[in-house]
Parts: sequence; C-alpha cells; structure tokens
Amino acid sequence: MATAINVNVNLAKEMGLTEDEFNEIKRLLGREPNFTELGVFSAMWSEHCSYKNSRALFSLFPTKGRQVLVGAGEENSGIVDIGDGLGVAFKIESHNHPSAVEPFEASATGIGGCLRDIFTIGARPVAVLGALRFGSLNNDRVKFLYKEVIRGLAHYANTAEINAVGGEAYFDESYEGNPLVNAFVVGVVENKDIVRGEASGIGNPVYYIGGDTG
Repeated sequence: MATAINVNVNLAKEMGLTEDEFNEIKRLLGREPNFTELGVFSAMWSEHCSYKNSRALFSLFPTKGRQVLVGAGEENSGIVDIGDGLGVAFKIESHNHPSAVEPFEASATGIGGCLRDIFTIGARPVAVLGALRFGSLNNDRVKFLYKEVIRGLAHYANTAEINAVGGEAYFDESYEGNPLVNAFVVGVVENKDIVRGEASGIGNPVYYIGGDTG
C-alpha cells in the first residue's frame, strides 16, 4: 500500500514555493492541497510560467503608442507598424535553466518557440538573434554549454532557413552554473493579415493537430 505524502510548507519550499505562497494556496482552496495540486501550483507559479518576480519590472517598459498594433500580453508576439501597410512582429524567449541541463535541446526549442509565436500571428519569420551569458570559459563545463547552446540555436535556425543576423555573448563567473540564453525572432506581416488568437460563433469546428502525446 502506498504511503501518503505529507504535504506541508517544507515540501512546498522544496518545490520552489514560499511560505506565503503556500498559505495563499490553502486560502484559495479552502483546505490544504494534496501532493498533485501542490505540484501544479509550483509549476504554474514558477518564474518560468508566471514571471512573478520580473512582471513588476516589465510593467515599467512603455507598451502603448500610435505604431503599436499588438501590444504586450495581447497575443503571443508583439507587432509594430512600420508603414506601407506592414508590421514587424517580434518575440524573445528565455531558456535559461533548461540550457544548463540540456543545452542543445533547450536553445533549439527556444528558437522554435519564438518562430511558432511569430508565424501563428500571421507573420513570416525573417531573422534570428541571440543574447547569451555564460560563466568563465576556463571552466570545461561552461565551454561545453556554450558550444552546445550555439549549436542548438544554429541548428533550428538553419533547419527553418531563417538567417541569424546578429548576437552577443558575455562571460563572467557570476553566470557559472546559471547561463542566460535568450532567443529573439523577427517577422514581417501585412497589417491586414494579422491573425488573432480568438474565435467567435456557435458550432465552429475544433481541429487538434500534432503528434500523439500521453
């Protein structure tokens, strides 16, 4: 018979939650969460999913303007009017911790995620960039991470036949074990062809496309 897992604040902290967050979960549920529920909250309330630490800083950036066609948070990528009926779509995605674990796959899917968010809004991807931060290259592990991240970025961009037009990499011991890997993709779209992630009406068909999962 399986032993019940004791769900408490210590387990919550092991999952990356704070004591205040654990108390908020109990308040929302009206009871203590079970193990599965706590795991779901820990994932959805992570920085990666919720931007709980950086959201306040992001709010300081200007997001409104005459040229803004699709603003921050409205869709999967932003679009700015560049005249002549055209807009430039852009998306940046960070795959930091995953790149410290599986650098090739993490950096490649970073590019892939950006490309997805560009073409699903109706734009054609035209350029890829990268901004990278690593520890000292005197460290063999850092050398490996750096080479594999570059290889992953290049592999996905080349496979999609999108030009890598620029990038930057800085090295400092403060990034040892915690590289920063940011992928950036730019696309072009005719303003009349912008696709919104919304639908209306009754009886519309729903199509699920992709490989089997489970």
